Amino acid sequence: MLPRTSFPSGRLLQGGVAVAASVALMAGSAWACPPEPEKTQTEQAAATGGEGAGGHAGHYHRAAAASTKSEAVKGVRRVGGVPDAKGAISLMFMDYGQGRHKRTIMYATGEFGLKAYDISADPRVPKLVGQLNMPGMWETEDTDFDPKRKIIYLSRDPRAFGGNTATGESGIYVVDASKPESLRQITYVTVPAGHTTTCVNDCNYLWTGGPAKASWMPADWGGRPVWVTDVRDPARPKVHKDPIDTGRNDGKTDYTHDIQVDSDGVAWASGRGGVRGYYTTGRRYDPVRKKWRKATAVDPVPYAGGGLDEATTNSTFMHNSYRAVGQTKNQAADPRRWGNGKLLYVTEETFNDGCANDGLLVIASLRGSYGGEGWRSTPEHKFRLNTVATWGVAGKEGSDPESTDCSAHYFDVRDGVIAQSFYSQGTRFLDVTDPTNPRQVAYYRPADAASWQPYWHGRYVYVADNTRGVDVLEPTFR
Repeated sequence: MLPRTSFPSGRLLQGGVAVAASVALMAGSAWACPPEPEKTQTEQAAATGGEGAGGHAGHYHRAAAASTKSEAVKGVRRVGGVPDAKGAISLMFMDYGQGRHKRTIMYATGEFGLKAYDISADPRVPKLVGQLNMPGMWETEDTDFDPKRKIIYLSRDPRAFGGNTATGESGIYVVDASKPESLRQITYVTVPAGHTTTCVNDCNYLWTGGPAKASWMPADWGGRPVWVTDVRDPARPKVHKDPIDTGRNDGKTDYTHDIQVDSDGVAWASGRGGVRGYYTTGRRYDPVRKKWRKATAVDPVPYAGGGLDEATTNSTFMHNSYRAVGQTKNQAADPRRWGNGKLLYVTEETFNDGCANDGLLVIASLRGSYGGEGWRSTPEHKFRLNTVATWGVAGKEGSDPESTDCSAHYFDVRDGVIAQSFYSQGTRFLDVTDPTNPRQVAYYRPADAASWQPYWHGRYVYVADNTRGVDVLEPTFR
């Protein structure tokens, strides 16, 4: 079953007009991936085999306000911000022109839709120059874009505009960003998944995954896998009918949350059941089918990866990942000692009882996973990656002991330092040059923090904060 693949462009209005008068704007701060709003964590856990309270079953529930008004800052200073981007979920940076005419636009996505800020004159003071209003939009997490064609792909979660995971509509808005002052919807296409959308193969194709399964999906699925959309003609997207990254959770098709493509072009799919990497181009050896074949976006070839050791994590839900390899091999641990592309840096997202039981940063070795082990794993014969180290905010310097909103979320890596969001525990900076011993070197935790995703850009770190908007931070720890 595949929903329709067209959508009236008139539904999305530009300027200052709402998507529809009846759409309710979601208010307040939000967790990225907790249980469904109509279910308690206990009910959701029972409905999802114990994962609901800690593994992206909903991505919608509101986080309770911190019980204290404490704040903590070390090794960074706030030099600017964008409070009118409240509801921010992700950011993108796109360059226009060259030389003295070069402009850099920071795009913010979130519950408001899409906003364009010019940071060319002063990166500390982003200037609003354009917007595409979509009040009630969800979820736009880790939004991706095509820098050559200047196209942004906004992923619509089925919970957008008051919907739900069982019956709500999911899809992708294709937005022309060639003129930041005049953002324009090119088209919209419905897709069976819609939580996150990622470019593969130079943005000729999109991989879209999550969230929890729809009512029409197979009963034995634990969540939505990945659907592939051909956007070589962005005005006429074509959704491939068969999903990929199936059987990811010890043989069970489950929730694929997000995709990160490394410097070598390997697409890493994170979700319930771990992280698995795929070749999407070239002639490759398939360790599952045991033959050489052509890898494509719609028929990728398994490379490496698998589940994470439950003895070292608090759930089986892996949110996003990063592999330092090729041109980025020097960005994390020393490749001369730890190998070029031999480690995975992974966010585990989970919201359990107590801060110490929430999601962690996990560093895992890919050793022993290159033979298709992660695709042959079963409940009876499990394959797990070896955990090198983990790090969480519980009990660490700068943490609020009263907060129970402590899960790890998205991160960015530069020169051996991970900048990582931890929701109300703020943004943390971790030295991972020794991957066996991640070491906190700085932190920024304002009293009303809801840090969702940080980005290194130039000399600054920009933080998409769901309650504050965007914070511009300048590291001072080195």
